[in-house]
Amino acid sequence: MLRKQLIRKVISVGICTVIGLAALGFGQAATVSAASKSTAKAEKIISTGKKYLGVKYRFGAPSGVTYAFDCSSFTQYIFKKHGISLPRSSASQATKGKKVSKSQLKKGDLVFFKRPGKSGVGHVAVYIGSGKMLGASGSSVKISSLNSSYWKKNYITARRVL
Repeated sequence: MLRKQLIRKVISVGICTVIGLAALGFGQAATVSAASKSTAKAEKIISTGKKYLGVKYRFGAPSGVTYAFDCSSFTQYIFKKHGISLPRSSASQATKGKKVSKSQLKKGDLVFFKRPGKSGVGHVAVYIGSGKMLGASGSSVKISSLNSSYWKKNYITARRVL
């Protein structure tokens, strides 16, 4: 009788262990799957943005148009094409998502900068990997180095909205 009870306990513990380990495995698969979906979406957003390379920069360009962009209308437009709503201004966009350190940037993260001589957020672009960002600035939509002296000096923060 005692032996039967012991065997049942061993089997029960074994079954619980297998179920627990299986559950852990499925949890990891779901996390990996979510991460890969985020990466795929980032690639699509970046690809959409690159279609507008060279489009004229115009401060205050209206939302939803593609003949000209300012920094935040550009990010708002390309993210919206993939189902992500962002506010119109760069300062408002800087309040969305999760804060990310510069060393932890991933493709699709929004990067924010101040304007020289002013405080607060005044510019936004999309991190595209390898120290580069895509955004509307200067005269057009372009790819720039996040580590150029200008952008490095004026960097404020980054946010992950994906």
